[in-house]
Amino acid sequence: MTTIDTAQTTNDDPARHSDVQAVILVGGKGTRLRPLTLSAPKPMLPTAGLPFLTHLLARISAAGITKIVLGTSFKSQVFEQYFGDGSKMGLSITYVHESEPLGTGGGIRNVLSELTAENILVFNGDVLCGTDVRAVLDTHQTSGAEVTLHLVRVGDPRAFGCVPTDDTGRVTAFLEKTQDPPTDQINAGCYVFKRSVIESIPDDRPVSVEREVFPQLLADDHHVQGHVDSGYWRDMGTPEDFVRGSADLVRGIAPSPALTGPRGESLVHEGAGVGPGALLIGGTVVGRGAEIGAGARLDGAVIFDGAVVEAGAVIERSIIGFGARIGPRALVRDGVIGDGADIGARCELLRGARVWPGVTIPDGGLRFSTDV
Repeated sequence: MTTIDTAQTTNDDPARHSDVQAVILVGGKGTRLRPLTLSAPKPMLPTAGLPFLTHLLARISAAGITKIVLGTSFKSQVFEQYFGDGSKMGLSITYVHESEPLGTGGGIRNVLSELTAENILVFNGDVLCGTDVRAVLDTHQTSGAEVTLHLVRVGDPRAFGCVPTDDTGRVTAFLEKTQDPPTDQINAGCYVFKRSVIESIPDDRPVSVEREVFPQLLADDHHVQGHVDSGYWRDMGTPEDFVRGSADLVRGIAPSPALTGPRGESLVHEGAGVGPGALLIGGTVVGRGAEIGAGARLDGAVIFDGAVVEAGAVIERSIIGFGARIGPRALVRDGVIGDGADIGARCELLRGARVWPGVTIPDGGLRFSTDV
């Protein structure tokens, strides 16, 4: 289930876009996912058994785009160590390091030296989406826009960039995190730029595309087009969204060309052990070499490689880091347990609890209920 679908990534695909390059911004520190991101950048965290970035790279490849630039900063060496030149995925990947935070616009401008195509497809590296990449490119090309924004509709747009459009799909405003949004269409973190627009971004200071580049383009009456679709979309920046996104991949709700085979209530990787009577549901993932004890109950759990969940423990909507241990009859609900942490028997960690790497909590050392 975790192999790349080579039928979708072969270099012989006649639909490849030779005039398009992709840029993925992966420089963020992932502070909302700490402590997991203390040891690994967010796009490299295991998601349905693969580094999260693998799902995005596979989607770009399936759209016929092979030339990709990664804009890196935090723990930048990890990306190149894992993906190399991209040839194993049928891609050509280059890397540009950002030594100081430059913002989203500055990060795009920072990779200009590696850009040779006329049209540049830009992705935020922490978004899980099912959008048809070719359709976004088609909208850009047929509309003649200088920039095209991928937009999705959400129930509550207040926490996102709100993007109204006219009846032709042309963007009329870009309102970053407004409390009175005029539309439910939000910025989905995927753009197509003409190279000339990237060239115009200042290169000597931090720049935000959301707060500066897009509003200025509109103020100067440049053509900014919206491409609205109803495909799967989730910002993976918080533990809650990370858990839900991983579960959606396992269950087949979120599409990924990087996953093949049947989907279901759980995904158990090679080398993992699951004891008798253990229940794995809700899109649970058990990583390589992990051990799940007898009678344990895992519902929407993300268990990283080498972790141990002892007999009778309950893990719900939580992430258990590399090599961590959850003791017998312990309960972790809506929590994040850092790498190598040791949670004692009968402990209860609830409602957003986070345990830092290597921390030990003794048996019964943390409870929310009075019984033991």
